[in-house]
Amino acid sequence: EGFAPATTKERPTAEKTEGDGESSIDVDMTAAEVKSALIELIPRMTGQAEEYRAVESYVNMLEANYSPVQTIDFLNLAVSGEWQLLFSTNLMGRATKRMRLTELVQKIDASGFSGNITNSAEWLYAENGETFDAYGQFSVQCSYTINQGARMVVDLDGHELRPARGSKIPGDVPELVAYLNRAIPKEIFDPSGHAMDTSYLDADLRIVRMTGPSHEGVRDIFMRKGSLEINPN
Repeated sequence: EGFAPATTKERPTAEKTEGDGESSIDVDMTAAEVKSALIELIPRMTGQAEEYRAVESYVNMLEANYSPVQTIDFLNLAVSGEWQLLFSTNLMGRATKRMRLTELVQKIDASGFSGNITNSAEWLYAENGETFDAYGQFSVQCSYTINQGARMVVDLDGHELRPARGSKIPGDVPELVAYLNRAIPKEIFDPSGHAMDTSYLDADLRIVRMTGPSHEGVRDIFMRKGSLEINPN
């Protein structure tokens, strides 16, 4: 689902079609209207195919009209900070009763043509399948270099599992990490061997296209943390 076809052929152009329900997109929408529709749709998604098609169309429209940042200083200023993950085309509904993610944030510290990326997930874990008495933060620490336009070539530096104060320590920590691996999009959990292309960027919305052997064409949609209020209703 999502953007998989983009790895093998040109992305489709958004069109008005009959009988598509929510997937029918007005191609005359402004960029601001497309962005607003995308942000409104994502929290309300229920897993229907037409919803994924609508997200794909909105993203394609934003990308098609995006003018890339021209200077490294402006790029660093624009991408630095904390970005909350709204949507990934690589998260295929691997739900589990034992693991809950309450937040997933990507922090970028940029410096010239290199920098650091930290992907942090706040988690709740019920080892017995009933009581969420273990909780804390899981961090994926990365570094990157820019060698072509705005492309960030990412290296994985390590993972850190940090239970919060008052949390129960699970008896089987490797099992906890395995559940985190299932819950976190693969390109966020282990981006080694891949690069991130910024395909859309403004003050509070950022879309990344992954390039690499395992996650080619995957899109991640981020919102600058604290910039917008998301209404799931």
